[in-house]
Amino acid sequence: MSDITPHNARNGDFLAWPFFDEAHRRLGAELDAWCTRALKVDHQADTDATCVSLVRELGRAGWLKYCVSASHGGALDQLDSRALCVLRETLARHDGLADFAFAMQGLGSGAITLAGSEALKQRYLPRVASGEAIAAFALSEPNAGSDVAAMACSATRDGDDYVLNGEKTWISNGGIADFYCVFVRTGEAPGARGISAFVVDADTPGLTIAERIDVSAPHPLARLRFEDCRVPASARLGEAGQGFKVAMMTLDIFRASVAAAALGFARRALDEGLARAKSREMFGQTLADFQITQAALGEMATSVDAAALLTYRAAWQRDVQGQRTTREAAMAKMFATESAQQVIDRALQMFGGAGVVSGAIVERLYREIRSLRIYEGATEVQKLIIARELLKDG
Repeated sequence: MSDITPHNARNGDFLAWPFFDEAHRRLGAELDAWCTRALKVDHQADTDATCVSLVRELGRAGWLKYCVSASHGGALDQLDSRALCVLRETLARHDGLADFAFAMQGLGSGAITLAGSEALKQRYLPRVASGEAIAAFALSEPNAGSDVAAMACSATRDGDDYVLNGEKTWISNGGIADFYCVFVRTGEAPGARGISAFVVDADTPGLTIAERIDVSAPHPLARLRFEDCRVPASARLGEAGQGFKVAMMTLDIFRASVAAAALGFARRALDEGLARAKSREMFGQTLADFQITQAALGEMATSVDAAALLTYRAAWQRDVQGQRTTREAAMAKMFATESAQQVIDRALQMFGGAGVVSGAIVERLYREIRSLRIYEGATEVQKLIIARELLKDG
């Protein structure tokens, strides 16, 4: 992994914005220094082993403590959206796989933080914070991705247990997770009102990895199969039939952090593009001397700042004003991921053929950003969420 260019010294300027306090500024600086010193990710190595190693390293260094509350081994009294965003942006700017490893510890355990019993919190959250246990969030199904209410994976009550049957797919950390927060149909009511959530340990009989899924930017990903998988009723997260609400509350917290990760990718691409434009000689001048390049850089920088403002507005409104930020988080996620794709594409174009060489930084960013426009709600779904919230307020 090459060093981040000196231009990145300016990337911390946004932390001077009034969205943040001194603790966030210190957090960003400390993580940036740690990443420069400690992150030595080999992208040709085994992805599973690399992700497990990253979780352990992030845990030992204390960064995963921001994924859980202080009462269960975390750093802060409650989840802080601004801290999560600063951490994800910084990690993504350095390495996408490190961001993935961090993000899944938060998303994978978020439902436990929000709705778990005290016994479940004590059992899982301290190990998430230390990096000893790897978490996963199992919501999507082969025919229920964006339309979560269409899920078919079910759980039937049997005495003090529930018996799970069905499949989940596109599950990040699938195959390496120690436990899964699984959302299934329990049938208390039609549609979304008949879904419940459970914590299922990876070694529970009846839970198998049906398929490992390879994607353009390698991450641990799998399809899960549940066949008469028995879990105790005490493993349920919240009340029966409240699983959809728990899932949406979890996504509301972490959706803004997806925008922050996209922002980190975009900042890195801008850095790489700027360095390339200033050093690449063409026709007796540098690439940066061409007005068409200057125009591209101007648009890229503006897109980065606009995405940052939307992202940190959403995080600030949740943390400081205590507002429900469904609309704001959707706006941030939609704009940051879509604009990051454009920024990265333009940066790659500045490299010409060198930009598509496998393993090049901009080539890696190009593959990394694409999935962010899909997961935790595709761009098209974010538009619907924004419109629905507008119509509701009207």
